[in-house]
Amino acid sequence: MTKDTAMFDLPDPETLYHALTARDPSFEGRAFVGVTSTGIFCRLTCPSRKPRPENCRWFGTSEAAAEAGFRPCKRCHPSGIAAEGEAAVTALRAAIEADPGRRWSEADLEEMGHDPSTIRRAFRRHFGMTFLQMAREARLREGARRVASGDAVIEAQLDAGFESASGFRQAFARLFGHPPAAMRKGAGLVADWIDTPLGGMIAVADDEALHLLEFTDRKALKPQLARVSRAAGGQVGLGQTSVTRRTAEELEAYFSGDRARFEVPVAPHGTDFQNRVWAALQQIPAGETRSYAQIARAIGQPTATRAVARANATNGIAIIIPCHRVIGADGTLTGYAGGLWRKQKLIAVERSYGPRS
Repeated sequence: MTKDTAMFDLPDPETLYHALTARDPSFEGRAFVGVTSTGIFCRLTCPSRKPRPENCRWFGTSEAAAEAGFRPCKRCHPSGIAAEGEAAVTALRAAIEADPGRRWSEADLEEMGHDPSTIRRAFRRHFGMTFLQMAREARLREGARRVASGDAVIEAQLDAGFESASGFRQAFARLFGHPPAAMRKGAGLVADWIDTPLGGMIAVADDEALHLLEFTDRKALKPQLARVSRAAGGQVGLGQTSVTRRTAEELEAYFSGDRARFEVPVAPHGTDFQNRVWAALQQIPAGETRSYAQIARAIGQPTATRAVARANATNGIAIIIPCHRVIGADGTLTGYAGGLWRKQKLIAVERSYGPRS
């Protein structure tokens, strides 16, 4: 296997040990340490006391560590998504799903026996947003669905748990670029909300292809929606198409470990150069990574590394056009427009796809 196609080659032990002592998040999901003195294996970000270098064994996957006879740490839960190891986080996410229209407060958390500051840090660490922000996102999602189904805006606002119509419209306008009433009748494009383990996403599609797929908390979402709307000759409506439903189904299968490749047709909105970069990204198999320089060579412009990086950052169809598979030339995870924490988790998800893809 050549270096261009190698899957997450581990650096030397000295580099890994430095990352362990620094709790470097750039190695999340890409390296694990087995401690011979305890028989336990951990994430490199584990808060436990650090072992001596001579007691460390390094693994590229949690499965490899387990096969070598090490037991998973009960503090960092290296065998699964880190958030699943925190009972409070799991319980509160379930509470949001059970009652998405509820208006939560820190007083509610205290009544449940939680320290709001601890919960705030835990949710930011795992999801890049606080619990209250996640709850507000869920209310907005419910409101969007009610508007899309034809309900009056005021009814949707009340169902979504917003105390005032203006509050609902303002939140909606920040997300979509215009108030909810303006989205009742779209032209050819419609927007739908898709839930994923990494947060809500907005999918914009017509009956032929997916035009946009982005996380709802990304700052670039509003201008991206505006650009797609202009290209369509008007505002984007709310609703579903066969393409948005297929997108949701393929994303669910991807996160469940059952789909390494996406087949939903895409229609990205970019320049000729950007489209060439995005096409090259789609050729990277799940479980593998490339550097910006390798992508530049792949499109026949080896000196265009910085331009490739800019095109990567402006990708408007997240996950399906896998810009998260591009890392630094030194093997470290570089920035990701959807949040570095999401990039870490996406690469961890794709670990299992490597041999099959």
